[in-house]
Amino acid sequence: MKIQTKTTILFTVLMSVTLIALESVVYYFISTFAQNDFIKRVELRAKISAKFRFEKEKVSTIAFQEIQREYLEKLPHEEAYVFNTDSTDAKLPGLSSHSITKDYLNSIIAANGETVHKQVKFRHYAGLLYKNETGHFIIIKSATNEYGQELMAKLRTIKIITFFVVIIISILIGHYFSKRSFKPFSRIISKAKQINQNNLHLRLETAVGKYEIAELSRTFNEMLDRIETAFEAQNNFISNASHELRTPLTAIAGETEYALSRQRTQEAYEQSLQHIAVHTIRLQNLIQGLLNLAQTGFDGKKTSLSTVRIDELVYDVKANVDNIKPDNNLQLEIPAFPDDETKMIINGNPELLKIAISNIALNACKYSNNKKVLLQLLLHNSYAKIIIKDNGIGIPPSELKYIYDPFFRASNTAHYEGYGIGMPLARNIVRLHKGIIEVSSLQNVGTTVTITLPLLNAAH
Repeated sequence: MKIQTKTTILFTVLMSVTLIALESVVYYFISTFAQNDFIKRVELRAKISAKFRFEKEKVSTIAFQEIQREYLEKLPHEEAYVFNTDSTDAKLPGLSSHSITKDYLNSIIAANGETVHKQVKFRHYAGLLYKNETGHFIIIKSATNEYGQELMAKLRTIKIITFFVVIIISILIGHYFSKRSFKPFSRIISKAKQINQNNLHLRLETAVGKYEIAELSRTFNEMLDRIETAFEAQNNFISNASHELRTPLTAIAGETEYALSRQRTQEAYEQSLQHIAVHTIRLQNLIQGLLNLAQTGFDGKKTSLSTVRIDELVYDVKANVDNIKPDNNLQLEIPAFPDDETKMIINGNPELLKIAISNIALNACKYSNNKKVLLQLLLHNSYAKIIIKDNGIGIPPSELKYIYDPFFRASNTAHYEGYGIGMPLARNIVRLHKGIIEVSSLQNVGTTVTITLPLLNAAH
């Protein structure tokens, strides 16, 4: 079921419940008012009957009768009963037929002049005790509330008709407003269905403002931007990877074919084998870099994490760089150590972190021609900063935004060996550790890479 239909149904149900509750309250109060009004009429007639019956002055009695005929309408099936209290112990005629029981008579006597009401089905009774010098008498008036029943029946009919009319109007109004409210969503759905892998450049129309529809459109467009970028990056990665792998393989195949084409001297064979070894090592490094890059492209759920001391990590990085490039000029600097050792612990994978930081440090040494490179560790309350600063060739400003693209190499690095995998790999590893990597560079001045990692106590 569509949300638009659900909204219409929900609106109609809410209107129905509200209307039923409102009409029930109105019906209850009108019914109560009509009932009380009729009861007061019957009571009034009982009191008037007592005056008529026992008034000694005939003139006054005649006057009362004239008033009754002129101003008091006769109630439907109106009846009057008069009993002498001395005869209540005897069997009174007609009591059972009119539901005037001895208990009711006794309750009238006990009321001592107050009106006692009784209702049997649709007939109402009003009885009171009248006292004078001749004795004590019970006056009872009864009538049926036919007018009230007709009124309530008409009211019920009107309310039922009104209910169904309001429900129909509610359905129409609910359908109109739900259709109008969900019209932007319909446009979004229609436009989204047109977008596929062949036209990822298409975008949704965004409205100005902070309404939910505008926010949804902007969020969807941002997602499309990321998807399009990922598709382009994947295509570029596959294209570049195939090219980079093909180059050393072609060289190895060429040297092998050259060596096997005819009988050669030992020196020629050794030279060919040396060329093959160089290209094999290059191919091995390239494949290892691609595997590392692919591994860090996952969400990190399968990555083994443990507690790592950040100071020991940078010491390991320094030792790793010294081992790979003994003539480096990398200088490690830790300005201050915290008193609490827990403020130097992060949660991470030490091998992956060492690969990321070592790659950046080796690049700094390579592109600075072994000038001084600073590896600095700064510790704060909730995070640690690793800063790698060189005085090398730098990166052209227009090319800085491409440094995280796999296999991208700046235009001023043609004379330096490399594959363009180090920075994308480092960024993926830092992201796995919920960290941030920032790069600032000036051409022919140098490059500064800052890695910010959260400390374990901050994460908790």
